[in-house]
Amino acid sequence: MTPSDHHSTLSEADYARSDLREKDAIARMTPRMTKELASKGLTLGSPVYIRIFKESTELELWVKHQATGKYRHFKTWNIVAMSGQLGPKVVEGDFQAPEGFYFVGPSQMRPDSNYHLAFNVGYPNKYDLARNRTGSFIMVHGKQASAGCFAMTDPSIEEIYTLCRTALNQGQPYFRFHIFPFRMTPDRLASESNHPWHDFWKNLKEGYDWFEKNGTPPNVSVKDKRYEFR
Repeated sequence: MTPSDHHSTLSEADYARSDLREKDAIARMTPRMTKELASKGLTLGSPVYIRIFKESTELELWVKHQATGKYRHFKTWNIVAMSGQLGPKVVEGDFQAPEGFYFVGPSQMRPDSNYHLAFNVGYPNKYDLARNRTGSFIMVHGKQASAGCFAMTDPSIEEIYTLCRTALNQGQPYFRFHIFPFRMTPDRLASESNHPWHDFWKNLKEGYDWFEKNGTPPNVSVKDKRYEFR
């Protein structure tokens, strides 16, 4: 992909420099993101929270409202490429995208990605490691191609990256990144009662319900190879 494809004015040489690529994208996205956030009573740089629904190929980004401390939905983007079926990633090379509760800190932001801009979702987490799951370098990235990652269009990843990087730069130590197979409604989960991953999904639903009830993502820990929430 050339710089002109994503409306950058960077030269080819400058685009190859990850620091300039990141700076350029954020500079171009900031005015519009600031305006769009303000229309919903939100501020660029406030803490963010992301959740993904694999079945509907949606990535939602929520932003913390300063006055209430609750998270408000800001925007949903379409995931344009994602390999595998519903269910978690288990082993390196299975081409599955993970499911579960992850977090992303500053060191996981990858402006040097071969896929325009990216961040590492943090797989495997403590839950995955407790169950001996393997794999690495699971990203949200641009360029619309995926083998176990979540691929976005370049304009989409520039918006998402700008919101996340600015929040991290302004003091959020990490943002929570939660991946669900589908919207965890009682009826939808009940329809999968015979699925091999039903018990795992019941555990995921506990975290989903926490956010739906409280408006803030839960603190997640792992005990006896299960997720716990508080």
